[in-house]
This record gives sequence, C-alpha cells and structure tokens, in this order.
Amino acid sequence: MRDKMNTYSGLQFNPMEIEEKDILIEDIGHALSLICRGGGHLKYFYSVGQHSINCAKEAEARGWTKRVILACLLHDASEAYISDIIRPVKRYLTNYLEIEERIMDTIFRKFGLGDLSEEENAQVKQIDDQMLESELSELIAGGKRIEAPRLHAAPDLGLRNFMDVENEFIAMTNEYIIEHNLK
Repeated sequence: MRDKMNTYSGLQFNPMEIEEKDILIEDIGHALSLICRGGGHLKYFYSVGQHSINCAKEAEARGWTKRVILACLLHDASEAYISDIIRPVKRYLTNYLEIEERIMDTIFRKFGLGDLSEEENAQVKQIDDQMLESELSELIAGGKRIEAPRLHAAPDLGLRNFMDVENEFIAMTNEYIIEHNLK
C-alpha cells in the first residue's frame, strides 16, 4: 500500500509502474484543475488544467493537426500523478525527468499519441513555452512585466472555478479522441 497512490476515481496503483489501464481522463482533468501553475506564486489561482486548455486552443487557432491539439491538451498530464515542479528546479531533478517521461509515454500511448513526430513534439513545446511567457507577463505578482509573445488565440487567464476547468478539459479531450478517431 505504501507504494500506491489513490486517484480521484478511486484507482490505486504505483505511479512508478503506471500502465495504460491506470490512466483515466477524469483523474487527469480533476487533478490538473486543482494544481496551481508556478508553484502557486501567482496573483491568483491559475491551474495547470487551464494552461493546458489554453495551449490546445492556441494550437487549434494556428490550424495545427488534431493530434498536436490533443498533445497540447495532454502535455502536462503526468502532473496529475506526480504533481508540478517549477522549471528552474525541474531541470536539476534528472530522476524526476525520467519518471515524468515514462508516465508521459504511457499517457500518450493510451490516447493514441505514442508516435508523435519530432516536428509535432516541437510544435507542442513551442506553444507551451510561448504560453508560459504570456502567463508570466500577466500572472506574476510584483514581478517585472515582460513582453508576451504574440499568440493566435487570446488565452483565458482569468480566475476560473476548478470544476469548470475540469469539465472543459475532459470534454475537449473526449472530443479529440472520439470525434476525430485519434485512439
């Protein structure tokens, strides 16, 4: 029991040995809607789930493929199982990065994205980086305002109810998986 985690849906498993059967979009959507970006050092609560939705909408506004849109939506899904660590620290935690990669590989396989190309991965990374800059320019309390990158879609950086974010995240994921036959 000590090596197992409990998920919102009631599943129990060892996240170090995660399998596709352990992954539910309901667990991911719920957890990401309750995890604050930036280690919580923002003007107000802004979740990883809301960030992920904004990334997917940006990919859609750029006319990128359904696969890239779904990958943008799920790019931080591992954080539902191992939480969020801020970038300045994460790069030093090589063991964390290995664990994160293993979990992300399983999640992407589960949702039909296990074969993303280098170009598709680069597109996801580009949007994630640009969204981060946009978020920092608006959400950092007491920080120096930086010039945000020009985005194709206006990100929703407002304070939102976690249940609304959770429901939108799950609905968007299901839309791209079911309607577009990505699985």
